[in-house]
Amino acid sequence: MAARAYWQGQIRLALVSIPVEIYSATKSGAAVSFKQIHEPTGQPIHYEKVADGVGPVDPDDIMKGFQIEKGEYVLLDQDEIDSVKLESKKTLELTQFVDANEIDVLYYEKPYFVVPADDLAEEAFIVLREALKRTRKVGLGQLAMRGREYVVSLKPCGRGMVLETLRYADEVNKAQGYFRDIPDAKPDSELLDLAEALIEKKSSAFDPQIFHDRYVDALKDLIERKREQKGNRKIIDDKGDGGGRSASNVVDLMAALKKSMEKSGATAPAKATATKAPAKKPAAKKAPAAAAPSKKPAVKKRA
Repeated sequence: MAARAYWQGQIRLALVSIPVEIYSATKSGAAVSFKQIHEPTGQPIHYEKVADGVGPVDPDDIMKGFQIEKGEYVLLDQDEIDSVKLESKKTLELTQFVDANEIDVLYYEKPYFVVPADDLAEEAFIVLREALKRTRKVGLGQLAMRGREYVVSLKPCGRGMVLETLRYADEVNKAQGYFRDIPDAKPDSELLDLAEALIEKKSSAFDPQIFHDRYVDALKDLIERKREQKGNRKIIDDKGDGGGRSASNVVDLMAALKKSMEKSGATAPAKATATKAPAKKPAAKKAPAAAAPSKKPAVKKRA
């Protein structure tokens, strides 16, 4: 495998140990990065590590310090930090199994691919993978990587497995503090029917390929136009369509939902149409009354 393993060790389930390798399942993508430039000379900006009253220092003289009081630190070098013994540095012991839906989405952090380290580990690896599939469970344990110990979950993924690092409880904010001011009210049934119909109309299988970073695309376009201008250092983005919606633009929710349904080619749900019909009856009666002067004789004959 061309990629370099992010972690190598073993998964342990009771007395069974499975040698595995872990690889990052994500990448940074096509983000646009910038370098700071000194405009008058066009030279790139560099950074030096400096100490107060000393100036630039030798990197070999730098240690890591933990502040215990203001201005007072406990100093540690990298060897001392690396010497801290944790069994989870080389072994992921699965200590608990839970249903996947029991883990709140807020706790998931980053995914990694897990593969058997060699041919001898394949049989035990496959047994664990299939057991997790059949029981529909996720394995939990703790694993030390790159100077930190993580809570991790392990679940099947195709022919392999995926390990996901999880946040600790004290790293996740409680939702109640943010949601408590939202009223606990029931929505209008007709509005709800329209919203459900719109969601149903736009439902499809997840395809990540249809999404792309439009901000990065716009930045690349701006950079290309700037490059073509050569000597001109400034550029005005003339691609704005002026179609922005102001914050004060109040839109009727019912009208907006119905317009969305029309654009998507869907029809309003039957329930919504039926509940709306009575509201239109008074308007239908008033229409003939407005044209009554030209049709009075006909009305008298009926009487």
